[in-house]
Amino acid sequence: MPATPAVVADDVLIEGRRRPGFQKDLPDRIEQMNTGAVRPPPPEAFYEKYEGEGQIGPLGLDVGVPDRWRIMSSLCPQGGDRSLYKLYPKLSNVCHSTLDPFHHNVLKGDQPLSKSQRPGFLKGDDWFFIVNAISDTVVEPRSFPIPVGNQTTELPNEIDTFGRSHSLVLAQTFITGVSLLKGMTAYKPPEVEYRLTLATQVNYVNVPERRVLNVKPSKESQRYDSFVGVQEAFVDYHLGMFDNGRFDFFSLRAGIQPIQADFRGFLFQDEQLGIRLFGNRDNNRWQFNLAAFWRLEKDTNSGLNSVVDTPRRDWVFMANAYRQDFPLVGLTSQLSVTYNMNREANRVQVDDNGFPVRPALLGNLRGREYDVVYVGYAADGRAGRINLTGQLYGAFGEDRNSFFTSEAAKIRAYFAAAEASYDVDWLRFRLSGLYASGDKDPYDHTEGGFDAIFENPIFAGADTSYWIRQVIPFAGGGRAVGLNGRNGILNSLRSSKEQGQSNFNNPGTILVGAGADADLTPTFRLSGNLNHLWFDNTKTLQVLRNEGSIPRSIGWDASLAAIWRPRASQNMVGRLSAAVFQPSSGFDDLFDQAGRDKRFYSILANVILAF
Repeated sequence: MPATPAVVADDVLIEGRRRPGFQKDLPDRIEQMNTGAVRPPPPEAFYEKYEGEGQIGPLGLDVGVPDRWRIMSSLCPQGGDRSLYKLYPKLSNVCHSTLDPFHHNVLKGDQPLSKSQRPGFLKGDDWFFIVNAISDTVVEPRSFPIPVGNQTTELPNEIDTFGRSHSLVLAQTFITGVSLLKGMTAYKPPEVEYRLTLATQVNYVNVPERRVLNVKPSKESQRYDSFVGVQEAFVDYHLGMFDNGRFDFFSLRAGIQPIQADFRGFLFQDEQLGIRLFGNRDNNRWQFNLAAFWRLEKDTNSGLNSVVDTPRRDWVFMANAYRQDFPLVGLTSQLSVTYNMNREANRVQVDDNGFPVRPALLGNLRGREYDVVYVGYAADGRAGRINLTGQLYGAFGEDRNSFFTSEAAKIRAYFAAAEASYDVDWLRFRLSGLYASGDKDPYDHTEGGFDAIFENPIFAGADTSYWIRQVIPFAGGGRAVGLNGRNGILNSLRSSKEQGQSNFNNPGTILVGAGADADLTPTFRLSGNLNHLWFDNTKTLQVLRNEGSIPRSIGWDASLAAIWRPRASQNMVGRLSAAVFQPSSGFDDLFDQAGRDKRFYSILANVILAF
């Protein structure tokens, strides 16, 4: 039996097109018998693409399908009629509730608002509305040395310098945000965006001694508190694109907005009131930022932005540039200049618990103001098989009133940090090192202790680490001045990270650590860290404590964390971590607790639910 001739694709002509080189009679015109059927769009409906210096021609938006966002959802039954699901079971793969964050959802910006959904003052198409809702629950038992006096202790018959050390923190934070933007959502940045994010926190703290939570000894050693902070409130306007066909752009953002001065949050990572010009060039190989921020006051107990208080007389100006694949392929380099101008010498600030925070209760107790410029270089990415991040900073400026001499002093301080990791299948091994210079002589009119503006380091275990998570009280009883800061790695001797001033008369910090991450399953990770810490120079501590010598070794910090993401996404995250701090000679010299705990702990249980 002779074979039936196959239809060759080359023999089929596209309507309206001719094969070059010869003319062939066109096939008979096809009459559309299926009324209402959608035919494929003709070639001219697609955007033109032409050659020449890498240019792409203008986009022709007259596509055949008027609303490409709702092609699949148009199949879903309207008005809640679910009878079609029985006839067509596969509709369940397409049709989902608007409360489902894992599939196309108009509330998550996956498809634009229709004309009936958007207000009349929004002109044009492609307006997207995005809703974010996050529940962040923290349960945190911990211990740290608590200095007490005869008039403040919960146990009047005891006369120890240090009291009991165990305490508990419970915090529930609800973060709600809305964003309205106009754009194409892919490749091209939004033309304009309006965003508002509020954070509402309710917290409870229970400590074993008086004057930790409030300056008054008569106040109880437990506290309930709540606060609503404005974490984002900005307008982002797309100024334009560079004419290179690669969607390189420059935009302007004004209002309360997040800012991160470097890759790991060593210097300035916060949400602050400011204006920022940013963009990219050379097919996104270059990125740049020019920004100015006026720092908002923080709520004392939640750390959230307070818009009802007068902003601080503290300003941050920054400029940085990023270059991808430099100096190695896979490595991104950053150069930055950050200027912190503080003019708070004539303002006395007392926090909500009655503790003075500006100026800090150290030295001459006089108001301070300063100018400091941070010059930095950072690298982040990989060098071959090694994942690498590094940061260098030099701080240069002037402190108008050193609290040791009551005179002006130069600021000359330095910082270096690096973390390298190596992946072996499902394991990652890490090495970390950090150096922040300490002041060598409090009376030499040069302040050499490095301090940040507002640090939030993602480094050496981050808040899993005991030393990064907990504050060690140093002076003024209770919490007036801390040796370090909460969610900070530097030994800065500040009243607080949120409300205090930078202090360049500090002992500095040295850290060396190792860690490992194990992805036991796609949804479960186990992470461990072991760090050792030292003071760079203890001369400042010796003067403040009137001691002849203080050893440099601080102690060992060991931590273990388990992270579970049941949906393999960031929408549901559970974390349980535990850290143990074993003091060394330097810590013991400062916080000698006869008959008290010689070892301290920090446990963090955290559940995050996000929509």
